[in-house]
Amino acid sequence: MIRKFSMNNEMERKDGITAAVAAAKRGDLVVLPTDTVYGLGTDAFSQTGPQKLLAAKGRDRNMPIPVLVGHVKALDGLAQRVDGITKALAEAFWPGALTIVVKAQPTLRWDLGETNQTVALRMPLNPIAIELLNAVGPMAVSSANKTGQPAATNVDEAIAQLGEDVTIYLDGGQTPGNVASTIVDVSSGEIKLLRQGAIPLEEIRLIVPNIEVLP
Repeated sequence: MIRKFSMNNEMERKDGITAAVAAAKRGDLVVLPTDTVYGLGTDAFSQTGPQKLLAAKGRDRNMPIPVLVGHVKALDGLAQRVDGITKALAEAFWPGALTIVVKAQPTLRWDLGETNQTVALRMPLNPIAIELLNAVGPMAVSSANKTGQPAATNVDEAIAQLGEDVTIYLDGGQTPGNVASTIVDVSSGEIKLLRQGAIPLEEIRLIVPNIEVLP
């Protein structure tokens, strides 16, 4: 049975967040709105949740799951090395549509796929997502769609693709667009643009003028 909660209804919002927190913490899947597209998420530290997420999307471990966080300070706990450029990028674009790939803390007990000891972090600019993240903690979140299909920009599109693989759907209405986040990799010490997305390269260059743009 699909459970969908309207985030525009005060009572449903409270019940929906409570249900989503419980689901994510026990390793079930939740669909949530973000500032880009809808996300499919679970507790990043769940023993089973990330594997369920990959299976629901039809995605293999060679495409590891990004992690959403509810506060900029999460960088210090999850990243092995947070230099001045990384901090400047987070301060400039978080919350927002910038994903930063960092070297992960070696003590983290999670399995997000074949990460090569890195993790892709983002703090979304969406109050529903932030409320959920602050209650659950870091969440493994990918776009709410089957691999190869368009990312969902409303909850009904997510339901059509993911159905009963998801325990809780949080309906926050239409997302602002269907453009994914911009991805910058700082994990090697060199700054590389891995994907051009919602934040234009020109804005990234205001912080990192010498960023390498991969073909």
